[in-house]
Amino acid sequence: MTSQPGSLLATEKRELTADMQVGPLGYGCWRLVAMSPHYAQARIEMALDHGMNLIDTADVYGLDWGGAGFGDAEALLGQVLAQSPTLRDRMVLASKGGIIPGVPYDSGALEQACEASLQRLGVERIDLYQIHRPDLLAHPADVAAILETLRASGKIGEVGVSNFRPSQVDALQAHLSFPLVTHQPEYSALHLDPLFDGTFDQCMQYGMGVIVWSPLAGGRLGNADQIDSELASVLQGLAEREGTDISTIAMAFALAHPAQPIALVGSTNLQRIEAATAALRVQLDRADVYAIIQASMGESLP
Repeated sequence: MTSQPGSLLATEKRELTADMQVGPLGYGCWRLVAMSPHYAQARIEMALDHGMNLIDTADVYGLDWGGAGFGDAEALLGQVLAQSPTLRDRMVLASKGGIIPGVPYDSGALEQACEASLQRLGVERIDLYQIHRPDLLAHPADVAAILETLRASGKIGEVGVSNFRPSQVDALQAHLSFPLVTHQPEYSALHLDPLFDGTFDQCMQYGMGVIVWSPLAGGRLGNADQIDSELASVLQGLAEREGTDISTIAMAFALAHPAQPIALVGSTNLQRIEAATAALRVQLDRADVYAIIQASMGESLP
């Protein structure tokens, strides 16, 4: 299925597999730490109620955030699921492993990392398990063998990667008996790399889903004073035309690519989680998207 910027397809669910469909917005749990399970549950429910059925976390989430530590985000989500088990049936649960503080990456330890994530989450299966960052010192055949074992055991469903180069995706895929279904790159109006480094092209070639992290550049795209004046001007002009704010335009931009990205919402503010869905009602055409790209680059495309 293909789409053009501004088409109604931007609001349709993304089919990662025949049995795994998710909304165009997902909920990222990086900041889901240092709060009560009741408070966290309200955030998860708000996301699910607004179509964000992809709930994305990672074992490293919590480290260096609000006094929390490694594994704390998964543990908190596990407490939410324990106190409200029916929420599990409403979500595609995604997590990531492979980052080990002080190492920093060890894909050879993915089996142990996955086991620990399952324990913290209190679940028997992670629907989508992703390698958080590539381990430059691991042979892809060895990594593939671990993923094959985890999948055959039923502990994980589908497999994806995050922050990989296209060549690294190819190297891993060559040793797998099943397809990688997702790639999770950073992408926003301030970080355009997937447009130019082959990431989006490869995802469309292989039919991989794209899960965009930091679509608002860590919140910078919600404040015109924190971005270049040329980009701010373009975003503000589009926001005025669409009757919205620049963060909504920036989120709509992250969705406006024929690879049909899924953009992760990371706020813990209930109003902002709900407000993120306004991006699905914004109509950006080809000229709008290119205007944002060129303003971000600070130059015209050749």
